[in-house]
Amino acid sequence: MSKKAFEKYIAKPVSGAKKKEMLRQQKKASKALEKAEEENARKEKLAKGKQYKRNDPFAPRGTKYDQPKPVPPVQKEKKEAIEKPVDELMPLNKFLAHAGICGRREAAALIKEGYVSVNGVIKDEPGFKVSEKDQIHFKGKKIFIQKNNVYILINKPKDTITTRKDPQNRRTVFDIMGDAIPERVFPVGRLDRNTTGVLLLTNDGELAQKLTHPSFEIKKVYEVKLDKPLTKKDFETILSGIHLEDGFVKADALGYTDTKDKSVIGIEIHSGRNRIVRRLFERLGYQVKNLDRVMFANLTKKNVDRGKWRFLNEKEIRLLKYMNQSFLRETK
Repeated sequence: MSKKAFEKYIAKPVSGAKKKEMLRQQKKASKALEKAEEENARKEKLAKGKQYKRNDPFAPRGTKYDQPKPVPPVQKEKKEAIEKPVDELMPLNKFLAHAGICGRREAAALIKEGYVSVNGVIKDEPGFKVSEKDQIHFKGKKIFIQKNNVYILINKPKDTITTRKDPQNRRTVFDIMGDAIPERVFPVGRLDRNTTGVLLLTNDGELAQKLTHPSFEIKKVYEVKLDKPLTKKDFETILSGIHLEDGFVKADALGYTDTKDKSVIGIEIHSGRNRIVRRLFERLGYQVKNLDRVMFANLTKKNVDRGKWRFLNEKEIRLLKYMNQSFLRETK
């Protein structure tokens, strides 16, 4: 896109010597903080007159207190038995999400429609408690919780759908990856067939729940190509808000991405309702010729060609999991 109006939404990576120095300083500061905390704890213990015990992390190095206390064989077995995890009970829709079927909200709908059985009995309550010991089938196929979480970014091309299988045999985003990913993943949110751009796929049900839940107001940025220039009046109307058939909606930010062509618009919006951007412009009498999502939760399609994919790096995953403020909607 002609990127001046929306440059502030595009993450600018740090590289080269500047990146190395930044990492070095972060490690140095982390070590200094850890050392200071340990020293303060040791001083507090000495001030209170407490005696050291064996294997005490605050005991002076090289003393008898710094050595682990031997554990008798019977006691060791007892300790291991106590530490052994107990099977966790969880809602059925959460189990489906962790199995990589879909997000928790979509799973609740599938359960209510009767697609899921537990120990041979159809269950239509999303909150029904299950564990990994239960025999759980989805559409007749046994499913399991996936331990290896996968996070994939796709630059979705046009004329591609986001469902796993299509009755009409149309191309899907899963055809793009082929057999490269053994884990079962699902899209976080949806892009309709002719919308292009950033799409996240994962089998992390908890993360998907956060990124799609309305309360988090995840930032999304689109480039829209209209059939005619957007007038100033309609520009202001979109910023003020419009009542659609399913409720009120307004843009969080709006701008002309090309000063010479006012039919190309950049829009930031946090609503996850179906076809919300298209319906917003169509309500004002415009036809959306092209719709491209250029950002989702601070993820961009930079260095990912149309129709290609890549794994997220550790930093991107960490920011998503901790809901970094940079990709949440700014409240005024």
